[in-house]
Amino acid sequence: MDETQLLVHFTPLDWMWTVLFILLMTLCGIIFYNLGKKSESDFFLAGRGLPWWLPAASVYATHTATDTPMWIAGVIYKWGLRGIWYSFFAAWTALSAFISTRIFRRSMAMSQAEWQSLRYSGLGAELLRGWLAGWQTFMNMFVVAWVSAAMGKVCLYLFGWPPWFGVTFFTTICAVYVLTAGYWGVIMADFQQGVIAFVVITLVSVWGIAEAGGPLMIVHKLTALGQGWRIDPFHFDGFWGLDADHFYTMDFITLLVMATIGGIGMGNFIDWYPEAQRIQSAKTVRDASYAIWAGGFATIFRNAFWAVSILAFFVMFPGIHAEGQYEMGWFRLGFEYLPAGLLGMFFAGIIAIHLSTISSHLNLGALYATRDLYHHYVNPEASERTLVKVGRINTVFLLAGSFLLGLFMQSITSWLIFALWLQAAGIWVPSILQVVWWRFNSWAYLSSWIANLVMSWLVVWVLPAVGVLPELPNWANFWLLVVLVALVYVPVTFLTEPDERPHLVKYYVMARPLGFWGPVRRDAVRLGLVTPSGDLKLETGR
Repeated sequence: MDETQLLVHFTPLDWMWTVLFILLMTLCGIIFYNLGKKSESDFFLAGRGLPWWLPAASVYATHTATDTPMWIAGVIYKWGLRGIWYSFFAAWTALSAFISTRIFRRSMAMSQAEWQSLRYSGLGAELLRGWLAGWQTFMNMFVVAWVSAAMGKVCLYLFGWPPWFGVTFFTTICAVYVLTAGYWGVIMADFQQGVIAFVVITLVSVWGIAEAGGPLMIVHKLTALGQGWRIDPFHFDGFWGLDADHFYTMDFITLLVMATIGGIGMGNFIDWYPEAQRIQSAKTVRDASYAIWAGGFATIFRNAFWAVSILAFFVMFPGIHAEGQYEMGWFRLGFEYLPAGLLGMFFAGIIAIHLSTISSHLNLGALYATRDLYHHYVNPEASERTLVKVGRINTVFLLAGSFLLGLFMQSITSWLIFALWLQAAGIWVPSILQVVWWRFNSWAYLSSWIANLVMSWLVVWVLPAVGVLPELPNWANFWLLVVLVALVYVPVTFLTEPDERPHLVKYYVMARPLGFWGPVRRDAVRLGLVTPSGDLKLETGR
């Protein structure tokens, strides 16, 4: 048998689970159609009235995608439990929940791109908003593509279906309720999908651990294989070094610092952008904070639980060297060991995992294309009905583009490590500075984005390929990019004028940011807009 294919046999009961789930998700579009068509805010934010547990469930569901067990399997199979630190980026939500989340929710911006025009002023702010809107439209298309590519790999593995079918079929089903109900369909489907995904992840992981003989037997087998180090998340290959095939203490320190301190900023990680949509859909600032904290905690807990099942897979199949094959480890545990009847439940759970991420990024990408490109630059006077219509058109555009991209992707793990934190390395500090320092301006942030986009590709992919740079470990790539991009935005900050003071005062009063805002706060106090401590004279209750 080809190691990349299983060709599983489904019973009628298995197909029943699959069909029932697809019908359930499709009904979400019908049920919530009338709510989603009312206005732009309803189509993209569910009217900003959700209790904290709904966006929290959506955060968890969105970050439980078809590709997620692949890249968790990829890093754990390769690095052992120390690989779990690659998924620790979700810890940014711990600080964000009580700092940047609250600041962003008070701004009432519908997207991160819109927030840029509230935080900054002048031509730089307009260029920055357009840049982020275009970039996020593409990046959400890109995320849909790699998640669809992961589904293509699963369908090829299970049924021998051609990759194009797995890439397009289930994503198209998801588009039905996203097109009809918008964010209402996303959020309500996410809640159901989150519950289903939790049940399936628990079932398959526990089953796989049991098949390997249980936790104690897994430890015994790893020791017998001379792989006992895999159960130690703090087993590092020295403090630091430049061998890309080693995991150093500096990798751990980098991931820890990047994730926790990064929570102060806005836009540090690719995950911030879907979270920003959930922040603004919550009915209060407090609901937004609880949602981000709870969703992030659930994600970290799930990753740790998943990791143990991959150790079980390793002791059963220890000799796999091809990344594209061991990425399928968790799926193999389910489909090779679950009995008939439960196979269909597992596949329905995989579809749930797939659709929850696809729906979020289709709607989010359409938000940027509609709110920040069409509404802001093309037709500022557009009616709510027109905006909802354009939102649906943009959803179809993202869907078609994702299909083209998804057919060319192979390795899920490498793409995710690059996209989740290496590609964001250069904007890590600038994303914090824009939250905490009044003097950091739009030109500095825009220059950091452009420089980081160019340098990340050069340092990680292009220069090593042509022999100019060696292939560096991830920690070295991260800090090298931090320094290289700083050489661009630091001089730009001080060589360009600060943003207009009245604009900054207006933003300060609205968002009440923390950090180094002394001159702006003093102006706001002098104008009688805030108290000397920075609080509003009259609280609005938001």
